[in-house]
Amino acid sequence: MMNQLKKDVRAVVRDIKRLTQMTEKIVKQLEKIDKVQAPKKPKAKARKKVVGKKAKKTNPSDTVLAIIKRSKKGIDVATLAKMTGFKENRLRGIIFRLRKKEEIQSEGKVFI
Repeated sequence: MMNQLKKDVRAVVRDIKRLTQMTEKIVKQLEKIDKVQAPKKPKAKARKKVVGKKAKKTNPSDTVLAIIKRSKKGIDVATLAKMTGFKENRLRGIIFRLRKKEEIQSEGKVFI
């Protein structure tokens, strides 16, 4: 009875080893399939750091004020429109606000 039990246990151990080997083969095959089907992620390109000053964002009033201050004799609305690309109505509003803040003065149609 004992000999029969030993034989049965050995047979079970042998079967378990075989099943383990078969499952390992199946796992390897599945890993290969996953590698083939998985889309490759594009590598991130190294970004170059920009060295230098960043352009400071200016509002239209600052732009107009800078142009007026650069001109020695003053400047009129038509010339400001050409230099800035703003429409005359927009420029008139900007000039009104600058005059109200007393940042510029006007002498006739010329702003100083």
